Amino acid sequence: MFVITADQIASRTRADVTAPTIERLQRDHGAALMLPPDRTAGDEIQLVSADAAAIVRIALELTRGEQWSVGLGVGAVGLPLPAATREASGPAFYAARDAVTRAKKRGTRFALHRQGAADAGSTPAEGTEALIDLALALRQRRTAPGWELYDLVSAGLSYKEAAERLGISAPAASSRAKAAQLAVEANAVPALVGLLAELDRSTPS
Repeated sequence: MFVITADQIASRTRADVTAPTIERLQRDHGAALMLPPDRTAGDEIQLVSADAAAIVRIALELTRGEQWSVGLGVGAVGLPLPAATREASGPAFYAARDAVTRAKKRGTRFALHRQGAADAGSTPAEGTEALIDLALALRQRRTAPGWELYDLVSAGLSYKEAAERLGISAPAASSRAKAAQLAVEANAVPALVGLLAELDRSTPS
C-alpha cells in the first residue's frame, strides 16, 4: 500500500492551498484512492492508495510548482480502514511521515521510505527514489512554454492539435516538446510505476 503525506512549503508566508488541493486530488484521482484525501496537521495532506500509477501521477503533480514537500511511504495499512484518512494508521503512514520530514531537506522536495527500520536505505527503495528524483529534476528545468504544451498533450491533444491551439507550427511544437523532454518523461513514467509496484509487492505485509 502507498501513503503520501504532503506538507505545504513556507505555509506561514503563503496562502493556505490545502483545501483546493484536496478538492483537486479527489476530483482527479478519487477513484484510485482508498479514502478521500484528508487534511491532517494544519497544512498537511494525507492520502492512501493501492494504485502505483495513481501515486506516481499524484507525486508528480504535487511536486510541480514548489508548493509541497512530498513524502511517499510504502508498507502495510491497518485494516479495516476507518471512515477518514486522518484516522488511519499502520507502517505505511509512519513511513510517509519519515519520508516527508526528509523531503523538506531535499532539492526535489520528495522522499520515499519503506516500512521498517531494517528497510531504511535499502537498495530497492533507494534506487526507486533516485529514479523518481531524475524525473523531478527534469520537470524542474521545464520552461513555461514547455509546461503549456505538456498540459495540452496530457489533456489528450495530439502535438498537431496542441500546436493549433497554441498558434504555432507543428515543427515548433515538436521542438518545444523536445526541449521540454516530454517524450523522455512519458517513457519513464511507466517504468517508475513498475518499480513502485514491485517495491510494494516485496514489502512485508
